[in-house]
Amino acid sequence: MKDLLGIMSKVKEMQSKMEQLQAELDSVEVDGAAGGGMVTVRLTAKGALKAIHIDPSLLNPDEAEILEDLVVAAHAEARAKGERLVQEKTQALTAGLPIPPGMKLF
Repeated sequence: MKDLLGIMSKVKEMQSKMEQLQAELDSVEVDGAAGGGMVTVRLTAKGALKAIHIDPSLLNPDEAEILEDLVVAAHAEARAKGERLVQEKTQALTAGLPIPPGMKLF
């Protein structure tokens, strides 16, 4: 029974820390780039698009499809960085708790 009370106490503590982490992840930003940095995208760690930069040399109407592909690639890179950041912070936060493998908290 003592173990159960200890786990419940840790869960409450973790819940409070998770709320703080959620707020922090709204303000942490990650960048993704494609085309050698000609297209960059900035997202919050939670995936909200904050900014996009396109090198003016890419603004050729005949090459719109290339530009579109670069924007998608830059977004994917930034999104992956954000997901890794969330995973790292979550693992650090839940260290020592008996959480089943593969269980996602976000």
